[in-house]
Amino acid sequence: MKESLHQPIDIPDPTRDQPLLLIGNPNNRRTQGLQEARNRLGLKPAVVLPYAQLLQNWRHGGTISDTVDSNLPVPLIRIDAPGEDWEVERELLFLGAMDDTTTLTDGMGAEAFSTEQALSLEQEWGRIYAPAQWFRGWRACLDRIGHEAREMWPEVRFMNDPSDIQLMFDKRQCQQHLSSHGVQIPPVLTSSQPIRSYTDLRMAMQSAGMNRVFVKLASGSGASGVVAYQVNPRTGDEVAVTTMGMELIQGKTIFFNEGRLRKYTRSKEIATLMNWLCAEGAQIERWMPKATLDQRAYDIRQLVAGGQAGHAIMRLSRTPITNLHLRNERMLPAEAGLDEQRMSLVRTEAQAAMSAFPNSWSAGIDVMLTSGSNPRAYVLDVNPFGDLLYRVEHHGLGTYEWEMELLRKEPIQHA
Repeated sequence: MKESLHQPIDIPDPTRDQPLLLIGNPNNRRTQGLQEARNRLGLKPAVVLPYAQLLQNWRHGGTISDTVDSNLPVPLIRIDAPGEDWEVERELLFLGAMDDTTTLTDGMGAEAFSTEQALSLEQEWGRIYAPAQWFRGWRACLDRIGHEAREMWPEVRFMNDPSDIQLMFDKRQCQQHLSSHGVQIPPVLTSSQPIRSYTDLRMAMQSAGMNRVFVKLASGSGASGVVAYQVNPRTGDEVAVTTMGMELIQGKTIFFNEGRLRKYTRSKEIATLMNWLCAEGAQIERWMPKATLDQRAYDIRQLVAGGQAGHAIMRLSRTPITNLHLRNERMLPAEAGLDEQRMSLVRTEAQAAMSAFPNSWSAGIDVMLTSGSNPRAYVLDVNPFGDLLYRVEHHGLGTYEWEMELLRKEPIQHA
C-alpha cells in the first residue's frame, strides 16, 4: 500500500454504539448543522472524512482505509453534498477526465478538460464547468466509496446507497426510474433520436405538440442549467427564461449560473444555450402549470426519512422557476392555509418516490400540485441532499435533529 498523503483521521471516543461516518466538506453549513444537531441530542459527533482529503489520497494511490482509522467500528455512512468547495470541484473534474464512460450522459459533453487542465483550473465565480465531465467524476467517486467501504467493513450501512445517489442525481434516469415504479411525473419529451441540439429540440417539440417545456441540465442543482422555454406555434416567437448567463471569451462561449433570472428572445442566443445544454445532457419535460397562491406559482420540498414524511416548505415565485437559491419566497404550508387534501397528496407522492429507492433512507422530494379543486401531485425532482431546510420544524425538531432522532430510535437495516 502506498504511503497516505495525510494522517488517519482521529476518531472521537469510539464506543459500542454505531458511529456515524460523514463524507462531506468539514466547514460548510451542512456538516456544521449535522454536528450541532447531534450535540443537542447528546450524540457523539460524526466522524468527518473530507472529500478533498479522500480525493487527493485516491489520486496518489490511496484508499479510504488510509484516511479512516482501521479500528473504527462498522459505521453508518452518510454521503453528503460535495459542493461549495473549489478544490473538490477540481478533483471531481479530474476524476471525470479519467473516466470516459458515457452511458448516463449520452455523449462526452460540449466542454472537456484534460486531467492536467482540471487540476490547474482557477475558479470563476458562477461558471458552470463541463457538467457531463463533472458527473462522470462524481459517479466514479460514488462507485469507489461504495466499493472501498464495503471492502473495509463488509457489514457497512449507508444512509443513502451510493448507486441510488447516482440515480437521483441524473434527472433523466431518475424520472424514468420513478415512472417505472408508478410515481407520477410530468410527461417527458421523447424522440426517436437523442436530443443533442437546438434543432433536435425544436423538431421533437413540434412532433410531440409540446410548445412549452422545461429543459434541465441532467446533473444540475439549485436551478443551475434550468430553462423554461416556450414557442408560439402560430408566430414562431420563442422565449427562454433561465438563470444562465453567456459570455464570449476568446472565441468560446462560457456559461454561468447568475443566481437571477434572465429572459432570452433572440433565436441565435437561444440556440447557443440549447446546443450547450443538450450536448451536456438534459432532461426535457412538459412545462405544466403549477398551483398558485396570490398569483405566485408554487411547489413543495417535502423531506422523507425512514419512510416518514416530515418537514415541508413551499417555494413560491412569480416566475416559472421556484428554487430557493433564487431568493424566491418560502412559506410553511400551514401559513399559506394549504388544506389537508393537498398536503396529503404531496406526502403520499413523496413517500412513493422515496420507496422507489429501498436502499436509501432520506431525500428531499420536490412535488408540484396542479391548480383547480381536484389537484394532482407530480414529482419534479429527488434530491439526496435535500434536508438542508432552514427555519422549518417537525414535531419541534429541525431537519437534522429529526433525522438523527429517527435513527436513534430505529437504526437503518437495509444493506
